[in-house]
Amino acid sequence: MATYRTLFSIRRLWIILIASMAVMFGTLLYFGGEIYQTKPPIPNAVVTEAGETILTNEDILRGQAVWRAMGGMQQGSIWGHGSYLAPDWSADWLHREAVALLDIRSYQQEGVAFDDVTDPRDQEWLRASLEIEMRTNTYEPESGVVTISAERAQAIRQVGAHFSALFRGEGEEALTLREEYALPLHSSLSVDDAAALNDFFFWTSWSAATERPDRDFTYTSNWPHEPLVGNTPTGPVFIWTFISVFLLIGGIGALVWFYAKEFDLWRADSEPDGGVATSDFMDGATITPSMKATAKFFWIVCALFLVQVGLGILTAHFAVEGQGLYGMPFFDWLPYVVSRTWHTQLGIFWIATAWLATGLYVAPLLTGYEPPFQKFLVNFLFYSLLVIVVGSFAGEWASVHGMFENLTAAFWFGHQGYEYIDLGRFWQIYLFIGLLLWTFLMLRALWPMFKSKDKAGSLVFLVVVSTIAIGLLFGAGLMWGERTHISMMEYWRWWVVHLWVEGVFEVFATAIVAALLVKMGLVRASIATISVLIATIIFLGAGVLGTFHHLYWSGTPMSVLALGAVFSALEVVPLTVVGFEAYNRYRVEGQQKWEATYHWPFLFLGSVLLWNLVGAGMLGFLINPPLALYYLQGLNTTPTHGHAALFGVYGMLGLGLMLYCLRGLTNPAVWNTKLLGIAFWCLNIGLAMMVFMSLLPQGLWQGYASFSEYYAYARTAEFMHSPLMETLVWVRVPGDIVFAVGMLAFVLFVFRAFVDTRQAPTKASLTDVKAPAE
Repeated sequence: MATYRTLFSIRRLWIILIASMAVMFGTLLYFGGEIYQTKPPIPNAVVTEAGETILTNEDILRGQAVWRAMGGMQQGSIWGHGSYLAPDWSADWLHREAVALLDIRSYQQEGVAFDDVTDPRDQEWLRASLEIEMRTNTYEPESGVVTISAERAQAIRQVGAHFSALFRGEGEEALTLREEYALPLHSSLSVDDAAALNDFFFWTSWSAATERPDRDFTYTSNWPHEPLVGNTPTGPVFIWTFISVFLLIGGIGALVWFYAKEFDLWRADSEPDGGVATSDFMDGATITPSMKATAKFFWIVCALFLVQVGLGILTAHFAVEGQGLYGMPFFDWLPYVVSRTWHTQLGIFWIATAWLATGLYVAPLLTGYEPPFQKFLVNFLFYSLLVIVVGSFAGEWASVHGMFENLTAAFWFGHQGYEYIDLGRFWQIYLFIGLLLWTFLMLRALWPMFKSKDKAGSLVFLVVVSTIAIGLLFGAGLMWGERTHISMMEYWRWWVVHLWVEGVFEVFATAIVAALLVKMGLVRASIATISVLIATIIFLGAGVLGTFHHLYWSGTPMSVLALGAVFSALEVVPLTVVGFEAYNRYRVEGQQKWEATYHWPFLFLGSVLLWNLVGAGMLGFLINPPLALYYLQGLNTTPTHGHAALFGVYGMLGLGLMLYCLRGLTNPAVWNTKLLGIAFWCLNIGLAMMVFMSLLPQGLWQGYASFSEYYAYARTAEFMHSPLMETLVWVRVPGDIVFAVGMLAFVLFVFRAFVDTRQAPTKASLTDVKAPAE
């Protein structure tokens, strides 16, 4: 064993972790600077060759603000980021403008529309002329002016008329499209706001079709797929895709060998020095007032989970009935954009609440120390979170319905328009302050462990580091302002969505679970510490720069694509050894009779391993390589990965941690394990049915359309409401029902667990709780 202990010394692993994080975050920040330097320019003006001004910089920025206030990414998408029912507005504008300009040129040259030109050679000449005109970069850096032809200006006006009618609800065709896109029925834009929105959409499509200076690809690396303007995958897209697959296979081989030969053998020596504990440490633990105060957090988790599932079912139904639910007239006050905003935001809120409450419960449990006024501050944090949820939801609803007098007020108190960071800036700052308060509460409760010589000190320090990171990293969402360039906004947004949610929260949860296993007397402190450190190094070592796989087509340089391809492939590598983790977890969790009390918390945590492999690993890598994402960005393959990873990994982890806390807040001797069994199996089976029977087939069918036709076609109302796509939406119903049964069973279990234990949990007979047969 000496060889292994030397190889895995805690001090050496800390040095590796600190050095690797310094390099990774340094690289992330450096290329953030590169994105800032090379982002698509927002011109001061777009003018015709005759000197007529078509639009200005102010028009584009105002249009971006209008787009945000009306729901932004929750109503269609920009550059592939956003919702999936309405079109990607950049791709849709690009295709419509190309078709309009092609017809204008055809009438000039041939006297007929392009489709009526009979000579293939004439058609090919017109196509080539169109491609040259739309890809040529006429931006002058000195003046900040883009010059276009009179014919292109005419095409822009034609497309603008279509979008103005759509967003103002003018004409039968527009009203039909509004229903198919699930746009609010009676909410429309003013003439000026619709014109500004057109200017913003034009600029995003101009960036997607215009080549970078001295390059043969566009500002968005030739995304979206649009053969009319020559947007096809570039050479680097192919090369870095091949490299990512090569690294994935090599990385899997190396890590499996490492686990099988070295790490797993060394971890066999994980039993505590005095042997596995023969009794549950909770039998002698004191449930402090602040720990008891966390109970209300878990009530809120159940309420938010319940509402989120209901809104998810409603949001999915909009794909077949765009403005209603079986004729019920509530669409006016709860349109698709609001239901989807609340659905996605609730997913973050309830999962984060479960994790934060677990931290507040576990910190005093680990130290046995209740800091002064801890209960008061925990309660203050709870009510603050309630105010944030209610206030942000009300603001988003008001913003979508156009109730703010100006766009600045909508940004601060309404809808920011950016997926998962939808809440207004005021509520975002309030939440950031709340997270800092949570960090303070955690640190003061854990403080005694810093003064002790406990062998788990290094593990607790990792909990502390991840706690501080959770508090601070959410602040990355404050790095953009009301008029920030969308490329930079996307860069910082993924710091929150990828690094905060998928990164440090997972490290925090891993460290907390390991610390609890040590406290329970199931694992040796040194082994747990080393296991968490190695997992953190492997995961964050790839995960930090893996952030870039979200930014391939967001107006970023090709170097970002290269880094994203490499490190997103390496992100999958550690997920391939979940079998080893599952085996070690099983070994640890079934050695003593008293562990039966934790059967269901462990089972929920164990399912995280499976969904990590399937949701984050398999379905993540399905879309992460550049060539795959080139055709699949913003199609239903994205929510396939999103649902499986967000709920399957982080949601199930939150529920498992919550059940662990209920061990001390309720009496496990009276738990209704039948309800827990129904909840566990229905949640997992329902999620699998939803993903593999509906979302994945929808995404693959869209991907085929994107590849064989053009990207915008896969997002058109014609395609989305085709018989096959609507059938695949209906196929989701059985999975939704099974999942909803699981959710209701879990909520009912929590309700009965609290109601049946109004008095303090009885410690007698806790070890007699038996795990049901699986």
